[in-house]
Amino acid sequence: MKSNIKTKFAGLAVVLAFLAPSLTFAQESKTYTVKAGDTLSEIAETHNTTVEKLAKLNNIKNIHLIYVDQVLVIDGEAPAASTTTEAPVAEVKETPAVSETVVEETTYEPSYKPATPAAPVVEESYSAPASTVSGSEAEAKEWIAQKESGGSYTATNGRYIGRYQLTDSYLNGDYSAENQERVADAYVAGRYGSWTEAKNFWLNNGWY
Repeated sequence: MKSNIKTKFAGLAVVLAFLAPSLTFAQESKTYTVKAGDTLSEIAETHNTTVEKLAKLNNIKNIHLIYVDQVLVIDGEAPAASTTTEAPVAEVKETPAVSETVVEETTYEPSYKPATPAAPVVEESYSAPASTVSGSEAEAKEWIAQKESGGSYTATNGRYIGRYQLTDSYLNGDYSAENQERVADAYVAGRYGSWTEAKNFWLNNGWY
């Protein structure tokens, strides 16, 4: 009888020795290592617990401050305090967008417009037609023209008009260079016979 009892106790001891590691393992705490960006509330939600319980198990005084690689006890007893200082998880704070003030540049246009310069008045110019005289006659004719008008077909002096200073009664309203030449030749031929004689008369009287 005693032998049977000893045998049963020996068998029970063997069973307990076999189950001891399993029981110890079952009592080990469940942990979580903090990663960058983690918050205590997220960890609590993930592991179906509360922030208060996690803070109590891990002796966390500030629930908003945890550290990267910090080992948190999720269930069980808190581990021995570590003397290693771990870097805190940086909380990302949103920087409010700075609104830029757009300065619109106002361009002022003058209320006045500069006056447009008037187009210059172009005097009608006359090109001298081919002379009907030559030699001394041409020289005498040009001499009189220079004395009378400076050689200008547009010169006027009272009722005298043009290069040879004839009246409108001779020119008959046609002041073209061709007509002035033609009328002057006819006038001199009828009155003096030649431009040379007309020049001589001019030299003696100051007109022809």
